[in-house]
Amino acid sequence: MEEKVHDGLLFDFYGELLTKKQQEIYRDYAFEDLSLSEMAEEFQMSRQGISEMIHRVTKLLRGYEEKLGLLSEYTRIQALAKEIAESDSLEFCHSKAEEIMKQL
Repeated sequence: MEEKVHDGLLFDFYGELLTKKQQEIYRDYAFEDLSLSEMAEEFQMSRQGISEMIHRVTKLLRGYEEKLGLLSEYTRIQALAKEIAESDSLEFCHSKAEEIMKQL
């Protein structure tokens, strides 16, 4: 998965754990694709300050995933659900559904 997309998904899962300012800056960076200069002007910070904030937030998000693993678990369950949806075997679907339920 592309790094920026992966980090955007991490933000979707863990963004609420960040401060409001961290959320706003990261959202502008990841989803609005604003330049460091535009963000620096908007938040009345230096470009260097914005860059450091983005790196700090990215590191935080990756750390949360390392400890909690919500995105990996979501991806795993999503893959199992896709297998179930594409299967014609009721037995297979039942065994995969049981596998998901055991791990929840």
